[in-house]
Amino acid sequence: MENITVAGTGYVGLVTGVCLAEMGHKVTCVDYVREKIELLEQGISPIYEPQLDNLIVNNLESGNIKFTTDYKNTYSQSDIIFIGVGTPENEDGSANLNFVYTVARQIAESVTQDCIVVIKSTVPIGTNDRLEEYIQQHLKCDVKVEVASNPEFLAQGTAVKDTLNASRIIVGAESEHVKTILTDVYKPFNQPILTMDRRSAEMVKYASNDFLALKISFVNDIANLCEVVGADIENVTKGMSYDDRIGQKFLNAGIGYGGSCFPKDTKALHWLSEEEGYVLRTVKAAIEVNEKQKFKLIKKARKDFSSFEGLKIAVLGLTFKPGTDDLREAPSIPNIRLLLNEGATIHAYDPVGTENFQKIHPNNITYATTVEDALENADMCFIFTEWEEIKNIEPDTFLREMKTPFIYDGRNCFNIYDLQGKGINYYSIGRPDIKEFTRQPEITY
Repeated sequence: MENITVAGTGYVGLVTGVCLAEMGHKVTCVDYVREKIELLEQGISPIYEPQLDNLIVNNLESGNIKFTTDYKNTYSQSDIIFIGVGTPENEDGSANLNFVYTVARQIAESVTQDCIVVIKSTVPIGTNDRLEEYIQQHLKCDVKVEVASNPEFLAQGTAVKDTLNASRIIVGAESEHVKTILTDVYKPFNQPILTMDRRSAEMVKYASNDFLALKISFVNDIANLCEVVGADIENVTKGMSYDDRIGQKFLNAGIGYGGSCFPKDTKALHWLSEEEGYVLRTVKAAIEVNEKQKFKLIKKARKDFSSFEGLKIAVLGLTFKPGTDDLREAPSIPNIRLLLNEGATIHAYDPVGTENFQKIHPNNITYATTVEDALENADMCFIFTEWEEIKNIEPDTFLREMKTPFIYDGRNCFNIYDLQGKGINYYSIGRPDIKEFTRQPEITY
């Protein structure tokens, strides 16, 4: 059995390590943050992710996984080292590879036997080639180190499910030896394994994420046009979804995509293409649409209120999507910043994101523990995340709790038909005004 190490205990590294352990491999996860390692040794995940805590505890008990800050000894004994550290966005939109190269340098200076380094982190095309050269240049021992690309396709909130039940596993390597070993590692997952060259594997990750981002921006663009011409985006997307070439997923109109992947990966691929002298016009358009879409609700609210000064505003949902406490590129952040700058008083509710949001705004926001507390005596309400707790709000709750029931819903959480005649001023994305709404489409066979 291979001795497997995973560098990094964020979303990618930790989920990868735990799922490999769940498949029966012996795995050691390495991180330089001692506080995270101490939590993990107690069976506590430092990130909010469904199912993850239970898997950590189970695999600690079975001995399949362990956690450490001692990278030198760990790397020296490893047959396979997965790098799953962050590649955040630079100011110019390019990918910051500092963490990846730091780990690569540590590996080069620590390994004492032949090994395979597997890049799980999302990196620009050609990075695997350069990393292999970099490691070779800094090796302290006479050993052979080969680098492979193995991009992840997990999503926050469903990361464990996405890994254990992946649609495919991509392995990019330049030798049949590496392809064979990594195929054997992934055989217990019982998923399709596609082997290819490293640069193609790197591109699969970017092309996949950017395609989904394009789909979201396209739907939001169509939603905006629906408002202008009097169509209903939900009827439109329902009609589109029956075409299996299009499918049902990523057709929900809203205030744009966020998170750790789509914003970063679209900008990184756009930056890379321009550096190579080619403009990805479709990706560029997706980025532009998404940036403007973030403030769609503010634009709507300005038609009803001349100023936000002195108004009490309820905000429901802070995270970029339900099922996670991640705030990266969450639309709530720039919108709340704008509202605060214009003199509004914010009362916010999120089932799991409050603690992280308090790190951004520790003092100037009131954090509610229930939906009702956030809505109490509010002049208006903005919805930024489609948590089930928010989608299940009864219309009478808005009428009972709010001073004036103006609802600006950035995730189309409610059926307009259910709100008609309730006395609620309700605005959503790509759908008719509540006063003009008629009926949902009927399906007959």
